[in-house]
Amino acid sequence: MQNDPGYRERVYEIVRTIPRGRVMTYGQLAEILGEGYTPRTVGFVMHASGDTTPWHRVINAQGACSTGRVVLPHDKQQRMLEAEGVIFNERGRCDLKNYLWIPETENSKLTPKNTLFRKSTPQRTKK
Repeated sequence: MQNDPGYRERVYEIVRTIPRGRVMTYGQLAEILGEGYTPRTVGFVMHASGDTTPWHRVINAQGACSTGRVVLPHDKQQRMLEAEGVIFNERGRCDLKNYLWIPETENSKLTPKNTLFRKSTPQRTKK
């Protein structure tokens, strides 16, 4: 299933809708995509994404970047998000209450499988 091009494209399709200055988590994407997707497999798919996919907008459930061992330089993802206005604390985490993006679910194929995710609006805070 993971080798199916459609499997990867489903992930990329959602990631391409994440607005600048907002993020989604690997687990959130897996939940929306449903059976056959896990946070880890979403991460593998994101590692192989091309230039048309804003891969840097997908982070871990703690609000931190997980690309340190994969992307050089190690802080590239965080710097890209900071350039879009995402603020990280001294521990390298952003406040998901402020930056997590929840896709519109009404009349959408992006409806999550549970109600854990709800639409949010960013509330900018200073470090």
